[in-house]
Amino acid sequence: MGKKRKHDTSSEAPKEEVAQERPKRTLLGWKDGEPDKQKHAPIFRNKEKVLVTCSRRITYRYRHLMLNVVSLLPHCKKDSKVESKESKGATLNELIELRNCSSCLFFECRKQKDLYLWMVKSPSGPSVKFLVNAVHTMEELKLTGNHLKGSRPILTFSTNFDNDPRWKLIKEMIIQIFGTPKDQRKVKPFHDHVFIFSIVDNHIWFRNYQISVPHNETDKVDRGGLDKMTLIEVGPRFCLNPIKIFGGSFGGPTFYENPFYISPNQIRALEKKKKAGKYSKKVKAKTRRKLHEQSNTLEPDEFADLWKE
Repeated sequence: MGKKRKHDTSSEAPKEEVAQERPKRTLLGWKDGEPDKQKHAPIFRNKEKVLVTCSRRITYRYRHLMLNVVSLLPHCKKDSKVESKESKGATLNELIELRNCSSCLFFECRKQKDLYLWMVKSPSGPSVKFLVNAVHTMEELKLTGNHLKGSRPILTFSTNFDNDPRWKLIKEMIIQIFGTPKDQRKVKPFHDHVFIFSIVDNHIWFRNYQISVPHNETDKVDRGGLDKMTLIEVGPRFCLNPIKIFGGSFGGPTFYENPFYISPNQIRALEKKKKAGKYSKKVKAKTRRKLHEQSNTLEPDEFADLWKE
C-alpha cells in the first residue's frame, strides 16, 4: 500500500479575521450595553409639549385664530373649552399635568369682543398675559404662501428683544413654546417657513412666511446662497400687547406691569362720553336758539296780507 502524502501546513490559506458584532439597538435601548460614546456624552432631548385651549363663549374669529396656531405647532395638544373664572388657573394647571404638557397657550375671550392670551410655563411659572389686537386669520387673508404641515419653523426676533429684561424673558418663553422639538413624532425634519416676532410701539407683531426656493435644474440654490430665496407670507397675523408678567402659573407675584396699557373697557367708555358730549351740545344749541328767538322777536310784516282776498 502506498503511503499517505503529508499535508504541508504552510500552504494552508490564512484564516479571515471576523469583525466584532455591533451592539444591537432595540426600542428600549441598547441590547448588550450602551457604547462608550453614549455613556460619556448624555444627549439632551427636548420634550416640550404645549396645551392650547380657549374659554367658553369665544367668537368664531378668535376660534379660527386658535385653530391656525394649532396647525402651526405640531407639538401641541388641543383640549376642550374652559370656563373663564377666577379659579381657571387651578383647573388649567390640572389639565396641563393630566395631558403631560409643560406649557400652555390659553385664549380668553371677554364680552365677546376682547381677546386675551395667556402664555404660561407650568407648574412653577412664569406666565405672561397679553391683549391680542389686529387679528387676521388664514381664511380671511387668502395669501399665496403655503408650507408643509408639521415642518419646523425658524424663529427670528428683532434686536429690541435684547434691550430690557422683560423682553428677554418673553423671548425665552416664545422660543420654548413656539420652537418645535427636533425628535417629536409629528414633526418633519426640515425647515420651510419662518416665524417673525418684532417689537413696534411696545407691541409684539407676529408674521409667518414660507421660504420659497427655485426648483429648476438651472436655478438651483447653492448652500448658503440666499440671493434667490424669497419669503411669501402665509398667515395668520396678530399683535400682542403685554399687560403683566407673573412669577407663578396663571398668577403669583407681579414681575412687571405695563404702565401704558389701557383696557378696552376704558377706551369704549371714552368713546361713549364723546358721543354723549355731541348730543349734549346739540341740546344746548337748541335751547340757545329758542332763547334767542324769544328775546329778539320779529316785527310784523306790512306785506304779509297783500295777496290775500
